Amino acid sequence: MSVVSKLDNLDLRLLLALVRDPRAQVSELSELLGVARNTAQSRIRRLLRAGTLRHSGRELDLEALGYDVVAFITIEVSHRELDGVIAGLRTLNQVLEVHEISGRGDVWCRVAATDTHNLQAALRSVLRIKGVIRTETVLALHEHIPYRTEPLLERLAQRPADS
Repeated sequence: MSVVSKLDNLDLRLLLALVRDPRAQVSELSELLGVARNTAQSRIRRLLRAGTLRHSGRELDLEALGYDVVAFITIEVSHRELDGVIAGLRTLNQVLEVHEISGRGDVWCRVAATDTHNLQAALRSVLRIKGVIRTETVLALHEHIPYRTEPLLERLAQRPADS
């Protein structure tokens, strides 16, 4: 049985609350969700043990949530339509992030999908956005280094203090 099939409505509401406010305290979460503080705390611990919440306690493992496919889409855009394309991408729930880029293409986005059929549906939705000329999609096979900022902070912390 997959982790996602074990998540109930309270788990999903808890994860959503953490994504919306990563600094929320357990007491705030319990009040927001209408459950006892101990219930919220035990759910968070269980989600951490299951790997649904990553070690930071605020980052989600997409695969554990049933999104087994991650893809990177480079989009060529009619420049007069750039703002509209970005607005259109914002409406697609599978789009995780969007960047305007230099080089080949104009926009890069990361999407998550439950399977390749779900990815194909997402790609068709992207292609239907007014101003999208063409796309190029690359599938992520394995995540070796998850998104991180710790090394940057460590480097900054090691700099000598300004005198």
